[in-house]
Amino acid sequence: MVDDESTGNIKNIEHLDIENIDVVFDSITKTDLNTIFENTDYVIHQAALPSVPRSVKDPLSSNHVNVTGTLKVLIAARDCNVKKVVWASSSSAYGDTPTLPKVEDMPVNPKSPYAITKVTGEFYSKTFSELYDLPTVSLRYFNVFGPRQNPKSQYAAVIPKFISAIIKDQNPVVFGDGTQSRDFTFVSNVVNANILACESSMNGVYNVACGKRITINQLIELINEILGKNISPQYTSPRPGDVKHSLADISKISNSGYKCEYNLREGLEKTISYFSNLAK
Repeated sequence: MVDDESTGNIKNIEHLDIENIDVVFDSITKTDLNTIFENTDYVIHQAALPSVPRSVKDPLSSNHVNVTGTLKVLIAARDCNVKKVVWASSSSAYGDTPTLPKVEDMPVNPKSPYAITKVTGEFYSKTFSELYDLPTVSLRYFNVFGPRQNPKSQYAAVIPKFISAIIKDQNPVVFGDGTQSRDFTFVSNVVNANILACESSMNGVYNVACGKRITINQLIELINEILGKNISPQYTSPRPGDVKHSLADISKISNSGYKCEYNLREGLEKTISYFSNLAK
């Protein structure tokens, strides 16, 4: 495993048997990936500099990590004869096209530097499959959430921020009017999708989600309900680069054996339980 801890922390996996995991604390843009990938069957590439707002503020850094880093992963995987590269793309590739649900063969329409980096990674992956016979799978994640996400970062995902605020009886901050909708995906579903992509004949681009959407206002109501509270949101200006609605068609990956094992409420209950225990 290669991680520079720019957005994660080794403590997040200390509950696992990490003695059987070789951890390299470095960036994929700097370290010698060929040495790491030698005698490796599959590469699951999750490394990225996330966040649309971060990329709007600093597009060069996002491009360096997400594009140059991904290209380095693909080159090393090719050179080491890796069986397949499975990597984290993003639903942001679809942009703000009004058609719902989003289907993999729709034209891409990135609206932020972050989204552009993910689309570029998809094209690089497709090209490496065609030119070098390196099987690749690009998984377009839809708003992944779960325990151990950092709610304190200015670029944190909305669910850990909302949960953390409501637990403390603070008003969760909503960018816009809260009518925007998302297809939130619990992290265990994403893990299962990655394992399936490695072990199956999947190749190309696939949505990873549950195929259901909820508005931000409804999400806050649901978190309040689970916590037994009634904390109102605080509305502020929309953020540049954000899309209004997002909903995945998951037919393609479902035909390969994927199942959304955890729905939104089940995922929220597990995530809320984690953050509630932290707050005790």
